[in-house]
Amino acid sequence: MSQARVIREETKVGDNVYSVVLIEAKNGYVVLLSEGQDSIGTLAVSVPQTPGMIGPPLSSTLLGERNVTLARMLAERLANSLKKIVLVSVFVKTATEAEAGRMFLGLLEKTLKKLVREGES
Repeated sequence: MSQARVIREETKVGDNVYSVVLIEAKNGYVVLLSEGQDSIGTLAVSVPQTPGMIGPPLSSTLLGERNVTLARMLAERLANSLKKIVLVSVFVKTATEAEAGRMFLGLLEKTLKKLVREGES
């Protein structure tokens, strides 16, 4: 049985540290996006669209009120690119949703590149 992989990336912007912790399981991913210390925040889930599926991507907010739009958008984007179910947690203390979104998108890009590199070795 193979074990889950964990990939971590972070960046510092001013006094804020933004981090991504991606946990890859056999059938999906859990992604924790945090400003500051690793924390659980608004939780969204998404499944990838299947060929011929009509309508918007399938996603839902499971917990939380803040950053709902960002959590769902990132979950949908990751599910479609990774082709597996994705749970995304977004915890932001001080940044706006737009600022956090830019930071997290950049970090996710680096994280996904690392995921592909590690998967090839």
